[in-house]
Amino acid sequence: MSGPVQRLRVAVVFGGRSAEHPISCVSAGAVLAALDRDRYDVVPVGITRAGAWVLPDPGLRLAIVDGALPEVTGGTAVTLVGDPAGPGLLRLDGGGERIGLDVVFPALHGTHGEDGTVQGLLEMSGIPYVGSGVFASAASMDKEFTKKLLTAAGLPQGDHVVLRDAAGALTADPGALDAAARQRLGLPVFVKPARAGSSIGITRVTDWAQFPEAVATAAAVDAKVVVEAAVPGREIECGVLAGPGGGPPEASLPAEIRLHPGTDWYDFAAKYLDDAADFDVPADLTAEQTRAVQEAARRAYLALDCRGLARVDFFLGAGPDGAERLVVNEVNTMPGFTPISMYPRMWAASGVDFAALVDRLVEVALAGVRATGPAAALDGTWA
Repeated sequence: MSGPVQRLRVAVVFGGRSAEHPISCVSAGAVLAALDRDRYDVVPVGITRAGAWVLPDPGLRLAIVDGALPEVTGGTAVTLVGDPAGPGLLRLDGGGERIGLDVVFPALHGTHGEDGTVQGLLEMSGIPYVGSGVFASAASMDKEFTKKLLTAAGLPQGDHVVLRDAAGALTADPGALDAAARQRLGLPVFVKPARAGSSIGITRVTDWAQFPEAVATAAAVDAKVVVEAAVPGREIECGVLAGPGGGPPEASLPAEIRLHPGTDWYDFAAKYLDDAADFDVPADLTAEQTRAVQEAARRAYLALDCRGLARVDFFLGAGPDGAERLVVNEVNTMPGFTPISMYPRMWAASGVDFAALVDRLVEVALAGVRATGPAAALDGTWA
């Protein structure tokens, strides 16, 4: 007679030191709810804003309630064991108990979580983890290098300028963006921290007199700032998921974000706090448009060497010559997993429900699959 099935121990890590701390908490709440307790022994691990790792207090609510954002504030202190021979967590409350881990689901967004730092820590500790590796995480988090790699892969980008040391001399010098650059970019422009998400620190500038303050706002989040020309068009998103058994990455049905009248752009409040947008899942696209979006999403995933999952955001509209064009806006290697997040909703519309989605991501992490198949070319073909 066989004994009980050994459950995999999965740590869901959330919170963190970035400005996206509360959104990470909400994502983790949804992931924790989706993990089948008959298959997994689940360990919630919170990271406080100060960077302390804890087994959070049981009463922590991982949801936005009446506009109040969740936050990891305390719990039992733990640390990640750096010895690959015994990967896991060590309790720091005096007993020295070690908690072994089979896999980590880092439901972390933004810096110190989605940018390759935690991924490097997990690599050093020898623990399999969900999502992209160190390079892809870092490159996708940095808007400047995302654009460079996607441009090299032949994927269209919007016009932009990168400002370095934005917290210093550039903030004090409104002329940092010269007249030629301003004329080329036009108005409006979006001034963004180079390494942040959830629309935090972004300003839509409609008058150049607003530019210095916009740079200062972005520079408070990241010293490197990207100034992007507005790209007219529909806001389309597409999810990419590692193929089963190491096969080619799969693309979901695309979705569209439609802002309500009076909402200028998809900022933090519009995303998480206000009823400011409608979501068409799937998007109302022709079959040809859908194929183009899916192919471009897979190409972006491959160009950045992503693993496991990614969400690719596009603008679909008319180019300067009047012809339809598809422009990549961003690539997210750990997209939101909140109840309203587009990534799980797109996959649900494509036939993969939330629980199955989480299962596949865990399986890919455990298999150590690079999720780019046997041989992938940047044009999306397979050898």
